[in-house]
Amino acid sequence: MRVEPLTCTIGAELSNIDLGIVAEDDALLGEVRALLLKHRVLFLRDQTFTRAQHVAFARRFGELEEHPVAGSDPEHPGLVRIYKSPESPNDRYENAWHTDATWREKPPFGCVLRCVECPPVGGDTMWANMVEAYARLPDDVKHKIDGLRARHSIEASFGAAMPIERRLALKAQFPDAEHPVVRTHPETGEKVLFVNAFATHLTNYHTPANVRFGQDANPGAGQLLAYLISQAYVPEFQVRWRWKPNSVAFWDNRSTQHYAVMDYPPCHRKMERAAIMGDRPF
Repeated sequence: MRVEPLTCTIGAELSNIDLGIVAEDDALLGEVRALLLKHRVLFLRDQTFTRAQHVAFARRFGELEEHPVAGSDPEHPGLVRIYKSPESPNDRYENAWHTDATWREKPPFGCVLRCVECPPVGGDTMWANMVEAYARLPDDVKHKIDGLRARHSIEASFGAAMPIERRLALKAQFPDAEHPVVRTHPETGEKVLFVNAFATHLTNYHTPANVRFGQDANPGAGQLLAYLISQAYVPEFQVRWRWKPNSVAFWDNRSTQHYAVMDYPPCHRKMERAAIMGDRPF
C-alpha cells in the first residue's frame, strides 16, 4: 500500500490497495484505521468492489445507519444512494459545510462514499480538518467557548423545504440534538470544533459572563456561532477531491466537515454512501 498525503493538513491518497480485500484482512484494516486517524480522510481510485463489498468494508468499523431523507439501496440496507439528475430540476441544491448527521444524538463515526457516475468536470467534494480549526483559534475565543453547547436540527436543514406537516413529523422523529461546541475525539483525545450548518443556536450562552442585558444574548450568541461555523471555510484547513467513477473517499466524521460543490451543469452525479454509527460527543 502506498500513502501520498495531499495537503499538509488533511487528506491522503492510498494506492495499490483494494477495499474489497481490506474488509477480509484484519492487519490491513488496522493500518487503514490508523491512517484515517492521522489524515482524517482517505482517497482511493479504481475501486471496483460490489455494493455488498462496500457494505462489508464499512461494517468492519461498526453498524451502518439509515438516512431518513435520502434513499437507501433496497438490497443493501445502510447503503444510501445520493443521485442527482438533470430530470430533477428541484434537486439541484447540494449543501453547506457540514459534519454528517449531527442532528443525531450519536452522529456517525465515519462514512465511505463511492462515485458511480460523475460529471466530466465539476462536482468535486472538499473536506476541512476541524481539529486544526480549533487549534488555530485565538486563545480568547477558546476560553469563551469552553463549556458551551449548541443545538443541531434536521428540521432547520433537510426539513426546511418540506410541507409543514412533513417537517414537524420529521422533527418529532428526530428531536434536536445538543452537543458540545468543542468535542473530544474519542480515539485520539484531540479537541475538535464541532459546530456546522446543522447548528441553530448556542444553548447555554446566556450567562452573566457573556450578557450584560437581555438584548446582548441573541446577537452575541448568533455572531459567535457564525464565526465558529465559518472556520471550515479557511483554505489552509481543506483538501479538495476530483471524482472519477469508482473513486472512494473514507472520512472520519468526528473530526471533519465536508462540502459537495454544486458547480456542474445539469447532468448525472451518482454517489453511494455507507455511514457508520458513532458515539455520543463529549
